[in-house]
Amino acid sequence: MGRVIIVMGVSGSGKSTIGQLLSKDISLPFFDADNFHPKQNLDKMTKGIPLNDNDRLPWLKDLSKHISDWHQGEGAVLACSALKESYRIILAQSGAPIDWVYLKGDFETISKRMKLRKGHFMNYTLLQSQFDVLEEPMSSIKVSIEDEAPSIVSSIIYQIKPL
Repeated sequence: MGRVIIVMGVSGSGKSTIGQLLSKDISLPFFDADNFHPKQNLDKMTKGIPLNDNDRLPWLKDLSKHISDWHQGEGAVLACSALKESYRIILAQSGAPIDWVYLKGDFETISKRMKLRKGHFMNYTLLQSQFDVLEEPMSSIKVSIEDEAPSIVSSIIYQIKPL
């Protein structure tokens, strides 16, 4: 059975960057949940239209199936916003144990990062909508995004419980 680690937070918090570095350091494959969105979700976000729960439900259910498969296999690191507790429940519905890592940052810092980002489908004007629906996870590894990426990854590795 493989370990599944979900690196979560709002868009621009560094989920993909940290997830990729973490996966390399602990030798697990990396996946970005954004790559599993149906085209209509990507189109909405590109136009600056926030997704609603109905938009996200099929995407979350699909990811849950992948999480189960990854758990049955070698494991994985998944970068996924997972903003609400109800979303995290759907992702975990397969029963596979998940290590949750929450990349915590403030609106101002993340907004600056997003404005500098080029070629990403997520329109930075949607950031406020993500903060509006964000429910910070109670049980997770919480890491500030203020540190450099290698320090963040080291902190996560230090805090992950052994299998």
